[in-house]
Formats: sequence, structure tokens, C-alpha cells
Amino acid sequence: MTVHFIGAGPGAADLLTVRAVDLLRATPVCLYAGTYLDPEVLAHCAPGTELIDTQHLDLDQITAHLVRAHQDGKDVARLCSGDPSLYSALTEQTRRLDTHGVPWDVTPGVPAYAAAAALLGTELTVPEVVQSVVLTRTQARSTAMPDTEALANFAHTGATLVLHLAITRIRPLAAELVSDYGSDCPAAVVYRASQPDQLILRGTLTDIADQVEAAGLRQAAIILVGRALTPALTCTESHLYDPGRAR
Repeated sequence: MTVHFIGAGPGAADLLTVRAVDLLRATPVCLYAGTYLDPEVLAHCAPGTELIDTQHLDLDQITAHLVRAHQDGKDVARLCSGDPSLYSALTEQTRRLDTHGVPWDVTPGVPAYAAAAALLGTELTVPEVVQSVVLTRTQARSTAMPDTEALANFAHTGATLVLHLAITRIRPLAAELVSDYGSDCPAAVVYRASQPDQLILRGTLTDIADQVEAAGLRQAAIILVGRALTPALTCTESHLYDPGRAR
């Protein structure tokens, strides 16, 4: 039998792929990250599905559930928030499954940063303003960042920054970014993008930390920084759609 790692998207029940929904309907066991998912996502599961919330389990305990289901001849849906390619512990989990001889596959999902950008109505890459997006995090109570991936190194590029797992450190992070982006650089925070209790904060590197602290945000929020977030931004039009371009 197979363990299906499924991107559950940013949390909204209608932002899963058709493939993800089909798998949830057909799979008798579902492990999900209850911290981040809207409970409505689980409504896609068939009646009688064994539901296991992993928010209080370590990886070995999670693996034990996956192996047990495999031994019982049952497929498993392992729901990951956002997309499994980002901060999902996919590498650690699949390594354990390989050790136990348990087959697995991956179904992508809508990443949280894409849902956040949609809510902001923002394109993160704007012609002749910014053409790169950096998806990263910072170190607090977590595994160490590689030395070459210091935030300052990314900030020097001027790329649009998307910071995951960093909301509790937004004040020092904003202060650190000012030297490269300027104190007036637009910044936004999106909490639980696409879910019923979503919250959008807009400001600059000068005041965004004040807004976050006033709102009491401590998790499930993404920080976006960069000139692409400038309201009513004027920019050069894309060469791709230039009427003078040979087609």
C-alpha cells in the first residue's frame, strides 16, 4: 500500500487540487496537521476514515502510524500544510518510510505564500522592479540555518522576501532589513491565508512589527517584504506582451 503525502494548501477546503480530493475520498487513514488546517478540509475524507491529528506527535510516532497502516494493507493520506516541497519534513519522513520498505508518493498543493500574495492582490515579480522571490525562514527555536543563508545575504539582492516560521521575530528582522530595503519599504503579514479567521496586515518595515504585536500573532503567519508590494505600483510593461514583439 502507499503513503500519499498531499499538499493541503493554505487551509481552505476549496484550495486543494482535484487529485488531492480524490485521494482523500479513497484513503481509509488520514494523518493531518491540525495546527494549520481548517477542519473543513477533512470533510473531503470518506465517512469512517481514521483521522489522526499529528500536531502533538514527533516524527517517530507519526512514522509508527504510517507503518502500522501499511502493515494493515491500508493506503494513507499524509496531509501537509501548503505544499510538501516547503518546510514539511518530507525528507525526514520519507527516509523513515524507505527504511521500513513503505512506498510513498507526493501530490503538490497550493503554497501558503501564493495564497498570501493572492489575498494581497500582488504579483511578487514585477518587470524592472524585482524578478526574484526568496522563500526562507530564520532561526529561533528551530534547526540551525546554513551559514551561507543568512538573511542579510538574501536582502542584498533586493528580491521579494517571503519569510516563513518567523513571525515571533518580526521586530528584529524588520530592523535588519531596513539597511537594504529602506525604512519605507512595503511589508505585509498574512495570518492563516484563505481560512475563516485570516488576517491581513499591511505597512512598511517601520511599522509592521507594531501591527503584528498589537494583533498578537504568534504562528501560522507569513511575512512578505519588497518593492513589488507597493500599492498602485507603476512599472515597465512586460516584453512578453509588447505589441512590437515578434510572434
